[in-house]
Amino acid sequence: MNQERTAGAQRRRPVQKRSVERFERLLDACAEVLEEAGLVALTTKEVARRAEVPIGTLYQFFSDKEGLIGALAARNLELFVARVAARLERERPGDIPDAVDAAVDEFVTMRRTITGFGVVDFGAAGQDHVLDPALDNNTAVAGRLRELATALFGVRDDAELEIALRVALECADGVLNLAFRADLQGDPQLIAECKRVLTSYLNDRVRSLRAG
Repeated sequence: MNQERTAGAQRRRPVQKRSVERFERLLDACAEVLEEAGLVALTTKEVARRAEVPIGTLYQFFSDKEGLIGALAARNLELFVARVAARLERERPGDIPDAVDAAVDEFVTMRRTITGFGVVDFGAAGQDHVLDPALDNNTAVAGRLRELATALFGVRDDAELEIALRVALECADGVLNLAFRADLQGDPQLIAECKRVLTSYLNDRVRSLRAG
């Protein structure tokens, strides 16, 4: 198995409070190393040292550093979905531009404020199956967003919707990565262009899905 392109194993999810705290400390430490030194410098030994837990404790939860990366990406995704869902509930957007604004703004805010998010958001460079060994990263993310999309757009949860979300995510990835290469805080003009592209594409696709 090519560990550079597939998800590492997470051995188990903790249940007891003390174990949950250690698990979260390990993910926080992983994010710190990524923020400071990047993906290449990440080692299980350094993560355990920063989290102040024995290396054996780390291996109770994760088989390797790829497992750490996968768990961190999953935590980031859950936080993103929760933030978008909360904003949509709070603002109750009436159209696709408002929904796109909400999703892009929450991603940009996380990119600016969440430690390590610029290195591992919902995936990692050169690792296509971080969240799920059977799915590429954006397909896995699209799967988590489908429930929100069906309720918001008034369309069926089917294969065509999944494809539309995957295409939208690929577009967003490309333009937002460009925005943060141009400016460490995200180039405002490129972020605006990202919203423009997504709004135009999703308006067209949602009309088609509703008509179908």
